[in-house]
Amino acid sequence: MATDEMISQKAEASAWFRSLRDDIVAAFENLEDTQVGGPFAGQPAGRFEVTETKRTGDAGEDAGGGLMSVMRSGRVFEKVGVNISTVYGTLGERAQAAMAARKGIPGMKDDPRFWASGISLVAHMQNPHAPAVHMNTRMFWTPHAWWFGGGSDLNPCLEYDEDTAHFHATQKAWLDPHGEDHYPKLKEWADTYFYVPHRNRARGVGGIFMDDYCTGDWAADFKLTQDIGRAFLPAYVPLVERRRDTGWGEPEKDAQLVHRGLYAEYNLVYDRGTKFGLETGHDANAVLMSLPPLAKWH
Repeated sequence: MATDEMISQKAEASAWFRSLRDDIVAAFENLEDTQVGGPFAGQPAGRFEVTETKRTGDAGEDAGGGLMSVMRSGRVFEKVGVNISTVYGTLGERAQAAMAARKGIPGMKDDPRFWASGISLVAHMQNPHAPAVHMNTRMFWTPHAWWFGGGSDLNPCLEYDEDTAHFHATQKAWLDPHGEDHYPKLKEWADTYFYVPHRNRARGVGGIFMDDYCTGDWAADFKLTQDIGRAFLPAYVPLVERRRDTGWGEPEKDAQLVHRGLYAEYNLVYDRGTKFGLETGHDANAVLMSLPPLAKWH
């Protein structure tokens, strides 16, 4: 692939993740503005605090960065983060080994340069009836290969079959134009990936997920990645609107905090993005943004 073409594609991908971030931030702040019921309605509508993040290379050089946008103690969201980043440099030995094991990429030791851009979102809710959610999409490049990854999955502590059905049906509708085999494959991928082996259970009610995805057609793979991102708001926002005024008490809050403990266990023990972010020296606060503000273990 021509260098100029890849430079253009990197810029296009990075700009897309920023655009998606802006749309999500606006939609979530609108949920805050329109929340007029429940125990938190009398407080100011939540707003995202935006912090610029920086990554420094091993020799102290600039190695990219991004934006960490976090809302805390809102009317609807107890904590939600929407992060974007574009980072680059050289992979350390541990990251090289992990990448070689996943992709079987030759030549990583000879030329360990990388570039990565993406968006990552996790929302933890005030109302236990409103489901937590995770979404991320990303593009990764080395001189030897490129690929896309990501998806979104729903993590309710109190499950509603109709919510699960809506979340999955919306994602299927966005994926089917790319081929009707995509949704079942990505759903199965999510079911496998978002599984907590030491608890013998899934992290939530699933969604879609892909990793190391490269058909060789960059434009087609990028369009698929974009539609995974576009599916998120119509899949999720109606569920928040449906559940945010449902009454709740201590039993429901307890169930929420215990479920958050499961979520924290998964992210700290198994999540690839957490491991990669920490191993490549990205801002630890941004990497660990996904952790809930409060959790509980019995």
